[in-house]
Amino acid sequence: MRLAVIPGDGIGPELVDSALEVLAATSTIEGFPVDVFHEPGGAEHFVRTGEPLGADGLDRLREADAILKGPVGLPHVRRPDGTEGGLLGGVLRRGLDTFANVRPVRLLPGVQGPTRHAPEEIDYVVVRENTEGLYLSRGAGVATPAAASDQLMITREGTRRVVAFAFELARQRARTRREPARVTCVDKSNVLRSYALFRAVFEEAAADYTDVETDFLYADAAAHELVARPGRFDVLVMENFLGDVLSDLGAATAGGLGMCGSANIGAEYAYFEPIHGSAPGIAGQDRANPVSQIVSVAMMLSHLGMDDAAARVQGAVESAFRDGAVTLDDAGSPAAGTRATTRAIVQRLDAE
Repeated sequence: MRLAVIPGDGIGPELVDSALEVLAATSTIEGFPVDVFHEPGGAEHFVRTGEPLGADGLDRLREADAILKGPVGLPHVRRPDGTEGGLLGGVLRRGLDTFANVRPVRLLPGVQGPTRHAPEEIDYVVVRENTEGLYLSRGAGVATPAAASDQLMITREGTRRVVAFAFELARQRARTRREPARVTCVDKSNVLRSYALFRAVFEEAAADYTDVETDFLYADAAAHELVARPGRFDVLVMENFLGDVLSDLGAATAGGLGMCGSANIGAEYAYFEPIHGSAPGIAGQDRANPVSQIVSVAMMLSHLGMDDAAARVQGAVESAFRDGAVTLDDAGSPAAGTRATTRAIVQRLDAE
């Protein structure tokens, strides 16, 4: 495996180091080679060069078998228009056409969430359209000192492919979980025509997936249900901005943002990263939760067809929480620290 790594900013390099330690141990056990090369990118790279990624960075990333990215961005690094400089979401998602952002939310045994739900009640996946929606206006809106405007763009084709992805994912989950497949469409079609189009395309696609149950919720109602009744969800599909917000809400019920990894998947390329930011306030303090980056490695291995290796990593994470070797404080940080948490997970890889 030739692996491209973007260490990122803030806590990013710490998390990536943890993930690579777990990957190296897994590759030794499973018997596959890993050739790692680092690609600079993010806010610090933006400060040095004026660009979030090198001129030929996308070409090098396309040549890799897999891409692992740490969180990027620093709050004080800004563009002249006031937005953050050094973010890579728009660069990578559009440049690699990774149209589906896949964000599993699962409460693990041994993790105390802020709600009263049991682990089996919080186990779903948010599929977020990744290349259009409100975030397509990134850098393209109009503004004066008195007003600003950004456009929400939803296309039939962009919606069709992400909705089809969500239905296929639900089918896949049904085979492993032995439960009925269900896809929930989340939108604000009662207010905006763009979301009405999203829902209409969803309904058209559902006709080709009669074996999959469908459900519809407005985004505000979905926010309520993700807290009150998360057990009703299997796969949720939604526009870019809504997916960004609601997946973070869901993560809070599963132990925090540090518990959730993600995959950005397209027809040709994919990359894997935590769902959270770079948290520069705790960088270098051994306080960051590495689980988000480590489970992103598990998702990467699964995407590459290395299911045994993926299950080994995921199983080691779950074992570390289940037997109490890893616990979280109220802020979602691992009580024993980043490095000790990583060691605990590595030690359990052999048992899986």
